[in-house]
Amino acid sequence: MSALRDAAMKSKAWPFEEARALMKRYEKKAPEKGFVLFETGYGPSGLPHIGTFGEVARTTMIRRAFEVMSDIPTRLICFSDDVDGMRKVPENVPNQEMLRGHMQMPLTSVPDPYGEYESFGAHNNAMLRRFLDTFGFQYEFISATEFYKSGQFDATLRLCAERYDAIMAIMLASLREERQQTYSCFLPIHPETGRVLYVPMKEVNAADGTITFDDETGREWTLPVTGGNVKLQWKPDFGARWAALDVDFEMYGKDHSTNTPIYDGICEVLGGRKPNHMTYELFLDDQGQKISKSKGNGLTIDEWLTYAATESLSYFMYQKPKTAKRMHFDVIPRAVDEYHQQLRAYGAQDVDGQVSNPVWHIHEGHPPESHMVVSFGMLLNLASVSGAKDARALWGFIKRYAPDASPEGNPDLDAAAGYAVRYFADKIAPTRQFRLATDKEWAAMDDLRKRLAVWDGGPYDEALQSMVFAVGKEHGFEPLRDWFKALYEVLLGASDGPRFGGFIALYGVEETIALIDRGLSGALVA
Repeated sequence: MSALRDAAMKSKAWPFEEARALMKRYEKKAPEKGFVLFETGYGPSGLPHIGTFGEVARTTMIRRAFEVMSDIPTRLICFSDDVDGMRKVPENVPNQEMLRGHMQMPLTSVPDPYGEYESFGAHNNAMLRRFLDTFGFQYEFISATEFYKSGQFDATLRLCAERYDAIMAIMLASLREERQQTYSCFLPIHPETGRVLYVPMKEVNAADGTITFDDETGREWTLPVTGGNVKLQWKPDFGARWAALDVDFEMYGKDHSTNTPIYDGICEVLGGRKPNHMTYELFLDDQGQKISKSKGNGLTIDEWLTYAATESLSYFMYQKPKTAKRMHFDVIPRAVDEYHQQLRAYGAQDVDGQVSNPVWHIHEGHPPESHMVVSFGMLLNLASVSGAKDARALWGFIKRYAPDASPEGNPDLDAAAGYAVRYFADKIAPTRQFRLATDKEWAAMDDLRKRLAVWDGGPYDEALQSMVFAVGKEHGFEPLRDWFKALYEVLLGASDGPRFGGFIALYGVEETIALIDRGLSGALVA
């Protein structure tokens, strides 16, 4: 353990760097509450997307890194702001007209458009918890609805009334002049309509802990700030929650970073200590736009898990959290293969190398062995040319290439084969575009075919790859990349592809000859 702790203390892996910064928070004395509290927030205005998962995954990585270096216990809370009023109807859910009739209602008061849960907020909370449970995260879930109504937040809300002017001074400095005229950090929940109201306050009575306001019809109301009668605007809610729970660490997206002084300031006004925080870059869809819960653009967690195992998504989340990431289906194959490359490297690394390896953080220091003797990218190409409908159809090729492999002995490979068939059918087959070979390409491929016809060197990747290289060079392809691009476009219907020698070894020499024949005859284009 001492060697691991020593390695962790000097590792440049970002979870350890964040954890070391957090250790300084309590270098003089341990927290009075007895543990270090990590928090992640979720706004259930739409179905949880991969960015939400990423916050929990990355926070967990920092939590585990902290636990290696410190003996202070830790907890992780996932907080859902489900009292938030529904300001727009998500585009990717059913029963849009019904939802439009519940605008500005707290999300836990909006009916579930799927008809499965007591509310839309409860539905989205359940989806989030299912996703997090799938990955085995250890967390505690808190619903803002329960937090407000149960009285857990009452002391902080009364303090917000007492220190209303100080909170408003922080908020008003960040608002345009016209917004300043009507802004209040308190949002009343109308006693009759149940809607969240965005109205100015006529009075905030700190002694009574009440607010007085006029509703949209001009009718005056006085409500206690406690007991779930009001909620805080989201920016004050952020800082007040930190103070109420004594949060030590929270990360959030770059789009929140300009609000950090606001969150911190409100936390401190309410007697709290601002937590450590980390901002990450945003996730983008295939058009370079920010992923949005209400739009439903970008990948969902379910979509990723349709085509790859959970660990590949965790690997993707580990990589460069402060660099913007494009989240589209085409990132999945590379994530799968890079994850297994890191698994294979782990066993030969010393402890310093291991704690810097992503798989240490994905598997909390206990990564499994990889049994992927064939890459996911290669499986995709095999699915492409073989017409396989399931994993079993690929195993005939795999066994010839790796005789000792089996579905039982290589369960990760067996699962990947199934994912590859599904990914090919859904994402590659509809977009394939074969073309005819040019005269130069035709001559080179015919030469390759003839060499394969007399090949007796066995199914060895490197020897076959050398042959393919030699053909390209002898036929004057410069750069040589153009030769491989031609093979991919004519024979596989794509501009990118595998090491072609490895592909021949896996698919088979005779089968590759037949594929070249179809490509040169124009049958693939037809």
